[in-house]
Amino acid sequence: MSHQPREDSETLCEALAALALKAGAEIMTIYRTDFEAEQKQDASPVTAADRIGEAVILEGLKEIAPDIPVLAEEAASEGKIPALGDVFFLVDPLDGTKEFINRTGEFTVNIALVRDGRPALGVVYAPACGKLYGGLVGAGAWRADIGEDGSEIRRTKIAVAKRPDGGLIAVASRSHRSPETDEYLITLDVADFAAAGSSLKFCLIAEGAAHIYPRFGRTMEWDTGAGQAVLEAAGGAVATHPDGEPLGYNKRERGFDNPYFIASCG
Repeated sequence: MSHQPREDSETLCEALAALALKAGAEIMTIYRTDFEAEQKQDASPVTAADRIGEAVILEGLKEIAPDIPVLAEEAASEGKIPALGDVFFLVDPLDGTKEFINRTGEFTVNIALVRDGRPALGVVYAPACGKLYGGLVGAGAWRADIGEDGSEIRRTKIAVAKRPDGGLIAVASRSHRSPETDEYLITLDVADFAAAGSSLKFCLIAEGAAHIYPRFGRTMEWDTGAGQAVLEAAGGAVATHPDGEPLGYNKRERGFDNPYFIASCG
């Protein structure tokens, strides 16, 4: 039997946005300190901000939709993976931990709702950049500018740019660029290139600032769910490479990692 959110999707999206802001405030408190990074079993970095951010989000989700299971990065790294079913939340409390450690500001809080193997809605918050993105697939996407006190200053609807005949703007990972990605980019008519950390790459395409983001390296479902929701809500697409199928979720048999994919303006 499928779990269903108690609220309509727009209300749920707003609740997740508020929760991302709350987690982002806690993360920024740690960002301003002389924090230390540790290594997880897979050798990826983790900080107190990852753990505190996830605790805030998990507590909030219990109140918002207590019957919906949650697949969250830090819990999953400790082997805490619930039975997910057809509807579940995906949480990456601090996407771009390397960017956080290097203090580039390009890290995000990601919360998504997956329904029937596809992202249905999601929010991406970049607290150091003061940008909050939200998307409800089928209903549209938006970007909000956030003040230093965490309040929303303005909100704007966003949509992907029309794909040009030539002169693409490509975006790729700042910390996880692979030789395969570089080889693929050579095959495109790229006029400009932007490097960015975390799920902000999806959001750059969603708001029309870039056209394509190839990712030929390992990512996990919690890395991509929220960004994919925002991008698809804005009219874009995320397809696996090379077979071109929509990037799907609840891939337990793969350990919840993703195949190579290409995110684009469509």
